[in-house]
Amino acid sequence: MGTLDWIVVAGYFFVMVGIGVWSRGRIRNVLDFFTAGGKMPWWLSGISHHMSGYSAVMFVAFAGEAYRLGLTVYVWWSLTIGIGVGIGAFLFAGAWNRLRSKHGVASPLEYLARRYNVPTQQLMAYCGALLKVVDIAAKWAAVSLLLKGFAGVPIVWGIVLIGLVTMVYSVLGGLWADALTDFGQFVIQAAAGFAMFVAVAAHLGGISFVWTIWDRLPEERSDPLAGPYTLTFFMALFLIKTLEYNGGMWNLAQRYMAAPSGAAAKRSALLSSALWLLWPLVLFFPMWAAPLIVPGMEGNAEQAYVEMGKAMLPAGMIGLVLAGFFSHTMAMVSSDANVISAVITRDMLPRIWKGITHLNADSQLKLARITTFLFIGMSMIIAITTGGQGFVLKVVVDLVAATMGPIAIPLMLGLLPWFRRFGPTAAIASVVGGLGVWAFLYVSQLNDGAWVTKGLLVSTPLVVSLVLYLGVGLFKPEPTADRDRLLESLRTDDDTDDAPRPVASGA
Repeated sequence: MGTLDWIVVAGYFFVMVGIGVWSRGRIRNVLDFFTAGGKMPWWLSGISHHMSGYSAVMFVAFAGEAYRLGLTVYVWWSLTIGIGVGIGAFLFAGAWNRLRSKHGVASPLEYLARRYNVPTQQLMAYCGALLKVVDIAAKWAAVSLLLKGFAGVPIVWGIVLIGLVTMVYSVLGGLWADALTDFGQFVIQAAAGFAMFVAVAAHLGGISFVWTIWDRLPEERSDPLAGPYTLTFFMALFLIKTLEYNGGMWNLAQRYMAAPSGAAAKRSALLSSALWLLWPLVLFFPMWAAPLIVPGMEGNAEQAYVEMGKAMLPAGMIGLVLAGFFSHTMAMVSSDANVISAVITRDMLPRIWKGITHLNADSQLKLARITTFLFIGMSMIIAITTGGQGFVLKVVVDLVAATMGPIAIPLMLGLLPWFRRFGPTAAIASVVGGLGVWAFLYVSQLNDGAWVTKGLLVSTPLVVSLVLYLGVGLFKPEPTADRDRLLESLRTDDDTDDAPRPVASGA
């Protein structure tokens, strides 16, 4: 990286902090901090939903898989998410929004106390919070590897630098800062992505490279499913991503909650779905062409995109691409920090410290900012102590993908009226059973269990969790009139329910 590249990166960080400072003036209470007061335009909500769904892991772990295996990474990752979010636009987006507008919900887990009961809510809150702090640590490790590859910055200093900038604007501006920086990051990422795409096209003879490279690559690179990514893995991941990206990944539920209405939230989801189907193609084509430009990197494929940038981009553009990498990671981390803060302050702490319910508005907002700060700080510490190339893909796929299903199934299916008779027994059995099976398989894999394939590790906990939820729910129904009223109120934007009240109060 040259001087101009560093100027671009420094300018990017300055703008992100500036947005956080400006957004601070829009935050008057804890609902503004966590849900933007339901005033976020649908298009901003949709772009923020998309940007908060992936990080620099795409340019490290997934870029490495694209280099080694070709097309398959788009099929099992981007395609599953794009279709899943499109389905969720009709099933989940409006329901999330109506939880806020009709029931005063500010945390995605807040409704669980009324939908199931408090123990169910607390179990999912603690499991999900622990999972997220490790997940975000992997994101810090990924972006620091890119910074080291481009600029030689040590991993520790990379994590500290990016983490502190993210911490500033997240703590100051809440969800408004997250969404506005998401939009700015989307513009930067578009410029960076097209710059790399055009550079590769010019190097390989024009836009025709998008279909001619497949004749120059090994034949299996064009297979939709290859290597460890089997049909079983694809089907399991499709269900996981449908649940995860429609609210199972809690920060994405916030984007729907922040829109003005359920109809607006649906439009947000459709916009995000379209972006998931189209934009990753612009990013992946240079990755698929990378073996033709920087060959011989199969043993260190996670650095392939870095080497591509060094080989293809002029001064200034490397800084822009690196800022694009930062943008995705910072978007995801800041939104995760915001939603984890919401879960801690709205769902977990009130069960530990009863006095929190008597705090005034200013004290509640201060508590929200403190928990956001602590979450980001803890994830940085984990990243510094465990960061590394193998850590990134292992955490994101083996841990997050495999355990997200058991946590998301009761949360997401609980929003649908078809499962209104399914109560807390089914929910707890689903979470405990799914995570227990994952733990068994993961330990077996660590103990040289070659029979535990990637597809088995991801799909089995999901299947067990789903079967337990459906089986226990059908054989031990636990209907309540309050749950019926809750679910009925989530079907339309018409205010058919009584005056809004916090969902947790019905627990």
